[in-house]
Amino acid sequence: MASIRNLKKDINNVLGDVIEAVYIVEQTQGKEGSKEGSEIIDKAIETFDQLIADIHRKDVENRKAHFKQVRKDLEAEATALVERINKMA
Repeated sequence: MASIRNLKKDINNVLGDVIEAVYIVEQTQGKEGSKEGSEIIDKAIETFDQLIADIHRKDVENRKAHFKQVRKDLEAEATALVERINKMA
């Protein structure tokens, strides 16, 4: 169970950092509440909800492989969001 808790913490921390980075970029460029920033934040929240729902799925045969896939999905989504933030800057 500890690995599930750590996975949830990782999801929360990574996507929270992405949202914080959007706010920092917007403030440094003087574009608070930009459309691009709002889209990135919405996508981060959507990704969070999806990954947490994936963690709580009960119809999984191999739980260890399932959690590895959730972690890979987190990494892929976070990388894509960071690339979008870099394009804002």
